[in-house]
Formats: sequence, structure tokens, C-alpha cells
Amino acid sequence: MTTETGNSARIDLTSEEIFSAHEGGKLQIGLTAPLETKRDLSIAYTPGVAQVSRAINTDPELARKYTWASRLVAVVSDGTAVLGLGNIGAAASLPVMEGKAALFKQFAGLDSIPLVLETTDVDEIIETLVRLRSSFGAVNLEDISAPRCFELEARLIEALDMPVMHDDQHGTAVVALAALTNAAKVVNRELSSLKVVISGAGAAGIAVAEILLAAGIADVTLLDSRGIIHSDRGDLTDIKAAYAARTNPRGTTGGSAQALNGADVFIGVSSGTIPEETLEKMSEDAIIFALSNPDPEVHPETAAKFAKVVATGRSDFPNQINNVLAFPGIFRGALDAGARRITSAMKVAAADAIAGIVGDDLAADYIIPSPLDSRVAPAVTAAVMSAVDKADHSVR
Repeated sequence: MTTETGNSARIDLTSEEIFSAHEGGKLQIGLTAPLETKRDLSIAYTPGVAQVSRAINTDPELARKYTWASRLVAVVSDGTAVLGLGNIGAAASLPVMEGKAALFKQFAGLDSIPLVLETTDVDEIIETLVRLRSSFGAVNLEDISAPRCFELEARLIEALDMPVMHDDQHGTAVVALAALTNAAKVVNRELSSLKVVISGAGAAGIAVAEILLAAGIADVTLLDSRGIIHSDRGDLTDIKAAYAARTNPRGTTGGSAQALNGADVFIGVSSGTIPEETLEKMSEDAIIFALSNPDPEVHPETAAKFAKVVATGRSDFPNQINNVLAFPGIFRGALDAGARRITSAMKVAAADAIAGIVGDDLAADYIIPSPLDSRVAPAVTAAVMSAVDKADHSVR
């Protein structure tokens, strides 16, 4: 069992080993049944397979048992917001989607297939996936730019009637909540009492705000490139206007300096930078999550001058907020439970499970498990399945 904790060391990589590892791609299809004899062929293909097809034609639900579709995750991108590279297109995004599929297999035992689409039109993406929906059981949206990603996810959830999640939004949010849950313990504060400032109102920022509100944190303030999001601003998109009505309960206006005055937590999910002098305005024993990658909003060494707990999105500093802690177990739990949707309750349950992996060795430099900790995905899977079961019972 891998249970890495504590500080992370920088890993030096060479271009030669990177390109060598990617040559020919990172995925291949394997067999679950033998194909050694004529009898094997007759069972797996013609004539035997015709019996299975007839049965599914009579009862479509049998496809869940007799095909891989119900266990297959489609990893879908249009290449418009890939890592820190931006809009690099479908073909250039494929290595990332292959990597995501490899993580699904490694950490949750789920098969997945990368689908990169040569369109950025939301209607066309939805139409494509609806036409393909008999081929898979869940959709992981990846690296799709905001604000299109919000509409796309919401409409796909309705159109496909299967687990759909944009991981750039909700994976980040789940792990951030898990880390914040434990950071609050380190500074001896109740989670619900924290005053939180989120810098960035794109895909990740909106999702982080949503999950913090769902977890009971009432004092959440969002910042975009023009400052604090509040109801009196006339330049807000529909999604930002909706969150202006749900956040910033103290009615603060201005920019980062005003937002951070007296704040307990800073969460950065933007490509901007935060001036050092504004961090001085934060409360004692502050918490700073500077998650932009590869360049955090504030360097961890600088953040440590003003905060008791610091996290980043990087593997070479302590407390890495890494989506791989969340999405494999969330999808595995949803699929194992036969869930049709991934709900807020399931995400909060996943965050609680991740936080719970950290035990008596909780410390300022260890608030979140390592991405390689083999305990995480099973714990998240079980927590998500439990949340689905509770929801089912509440409906009955």
C-alpha cells in the first residue's frame, strides 16, 4: 500500500523520457475473455454473440450486464482550455485525455476512452455525445473553456441521464474542500466560521464557491479580473450574477486588498498574481491555497510569511491539491451505485472521505493525502455510494 505523506520533492524530467513514454500513446485495449480456440471465437463472436444482441434488443437494460458500456467513461474535450496551455485544439489535447483515461484505470479500475471533438459549439458537442450515448456509461468533461463549460455540463446532465462531471470544476472543488476541512483543524477553527476569498470566477472558481456553500461556509467572496463580484456590478455574466446573489454577504466592493482584509482563507484558481502587501491584511493563522499551475498566485515561500497553512497545485511543494484524489473514486462510486447523476451531496461526501484519510499525522504541511495514496479511491468510492444510497432512501 502506498501512503506517501509530508513534503514532496522536485522531480527532474528529461524531454527524451517524456516523449519516449508517450510514443504510440498511453492506452491499449485488453481482452476479458479468451480467444484461443474456435469455440472461444464462437462464444465471443458469431454465432454466440447474436444471442446476447437479441436479448439486449428485447431488454435494453441487459446492456449494463453484457457490455462494457455501463463501466466505460468517455473522457471528452474540445481542447479549448488544456492545462495551462489554453486553446490548443482537439489533437493537441489528446495526450492529456489519454493520461486522464490512464488515471481512471490505475486508481479506480475503470475503463475509459478519450474523445476529442473538432468543434467548440455546445450544441454540436451535445448532439455528438447524445448520438454516442449507448457506447458509454458516464462522461468526464475535461479542459473545456468557461463560460461554455457551465452550459455544456448542465445540458448534458439532462440529455444523457448518466453521470456527467466537468472535472476541472468539480474535481478541483472536492479536493479543495477536503484540504480546507483539515486546514481548519490545524488552525483550530470551525469550517463554517471561515471567511473565504476565491480569486478566479471561471470553471474552478465557481465550482469551489458552490461546494463551500454546500458545506456550510456562508462567508464566501469571489474575485474576477475586475474585482469583487457583487450585485451592483453591471458587467456580470449570468453565472456570475447568480453567484453575486449568493456570495459576498458583507457587501464588500473593490479588489483583492478589500476582499482579503480580515479574510481567513485565500483560494487562488486564476492565472493572476496577488500582491504581497494584500496578504498582510488577512487574519492571524490564515490559510492560503495558491492553486494556479505552474505559477501559483503567490509563491509558497512568500505565502508562508502570512499563512499557517499553504497549499498549491504543484507536486514539488507540500499539500498538492490534485484532482486525481477525487474523480476516479467519484465516477467509480456513481457507476457502482447505478447513479444517474453526480450530486452536491456526493461531492461533499467525497471531500469528507479524502480529508478522513489524514489521521493523527495531520500537520500544516500534511492536510491532504498524496495522489499516490492507494487508500483514497476506495474511500471515495464507498462515500459516494453511501451518499447515493441515502438519497435513494430519502426519496422512498
